Amino acid sequence: MLVGVGIGPGDPELLTVKAVRLIQEAEVVYVPGRVAARIIAPYRTDVEVLSFPMTGDEVEIARCMEKNADTVAGPAANGLCVFCILGDPNFYGTFGRLSAVLAERHPAVRCATVPGISAITAFASVADVPVSGGIGVSDGSEEESRLLLKVTHPKETAARLRAEGFTDFVLVERMYMDGEQVYQGDELPEKSSYFSVLFARR
Repeated sequence: MLVGVGIGPGDPELLTVKAVRLIQEAEVVYVPGRVAARIIAPYRTDVEVLSFPMTGDEVEIARCMEKNADTVAGPAANGLCVFCILGDPNFYGTFGRLSAVLAERHPAVRCATVPGISAITAFASVADVPVSGGIGVSDGSEEESRLLLKVTHPKETAARLRAEGFTDFVLVERMYMDGEQVYQGDELPEKSSYFSVLFARR
């Protein structure tokens, strides 16, 4: 199994307890470069560095993804392997692309993620900018996402967002708590818990 573990924005003390445990228990720990290796150094130093070139060349990116997928496939098929990624593995990370290539080339390898402190929440803390209501997320492309917090009337909120051009919705209610629920698309409920997050994408 390959687990993408978020290691936060740069401070080794901002790793979760679960992240540290998995890093210490894994048979192999992969990192995307020296920065990630330095962040986890207090917990593990015997790491393997995978190369992910910073380039806009999609052909080269695809080639490297395939090479890295082939590298991790063997160990991940036979035991616990961890891929450490700065921030959170589900926010603009390479782990999503890597796991997609693994699913295609090595379907027997299971992938999972463990969240970490993302750049979004780290920025809010460092800049002393509290986030209330929601945030827009964009990587500069035409596709835009929005993350709304405390969405107690998700169906009504989604209707307003549809008028703005959003078409894809995921609601997570009571995340990591008892009674956690995930709703997608048109199955959004009329009402939900105060502890709800709505993700919308154009």
